[in-house]
Amino acid sequence: MRTVLCLGFAIAVTGLSLGCGNSDEQYQPAPVWSGRKPSLPAPPEKLNLPPIKVGEAFTVAGAAHQLRSRLHEKDVTKTSITIQGYIVAENITDAPSCAIVRVGKKEADDCVAEIPSFYIADERDAGADKPRIRVLGWANNFAAVHDAMERYRALKEVKDPTKDLVKDKLWDVAVPFPLPAVGAKVKVTGKYGFTFTKASTGIVSDPTNGVMTYEKMETLEPAPQKVSFKNPPAR
Repeated sequence: MRTVLCLGFAIAVTGLSLGCGNSDEQYQPAPVWSGRKPSLPAPPEKLNLPPIKVGEAFTVAGAAHQLRSRLHEKDVTKTSITIQGYIVAENITDAPSCAIVRVGKKEADDCVAEIPSFYIADERDAGADKPRIRVLGWANNFAAVHDAMERYRALKEVKDPTKDLVKDKLWDVAVPFPLPAVGAKVKVTGKYGFTFTKASTGIVSDPTNGVMTYEKMETLEPAPQKVSFKNPPAR
């Protein structure tokens, strides 16, 4: 009985195979599309990608790109680097009056002020939608900026940094001369990463473009105008 069933199954399978092989339907390729052709833009002849570096210095877009890359992150975070760009924004001009005091003079208890900082970008007129890197760590408060502004008013060049420059004693750094002003082309050297941790009021971070902790700055092209406080100093 078992032998008969097996034989019947084999015949059935063979029949199916023969049936599939004897099909009269032949393959017919689909005709070429004869309708309206799609309107597609021409491919660019050359991709307009910003350079990673200009000489030995990183561009703003280049540094930010490397920072977000798993492969190249250490290229910009392992040691101090130099980034070249234009100063496109600063918060000295709009510093509140209560924060504009001499070093050593106590601010009002209810005074609220940002850490002095400025932003650099690859283009002089770059808007907020373009890559820009915030630079902090060159002054811990506007009192240091106030004293630097007073001393630098008549200073033409730095002959002796230890005597000519105002030093921020809390962060052990010289306040840059000239003071950061919009329009200046600069090279900023420092530690670069996603966060700035020197602030006593909390961590400052930028997960997109990163933050530069200032060490030194070289001015390649001066700003059209020196930076100044818009609000009057506290009395």
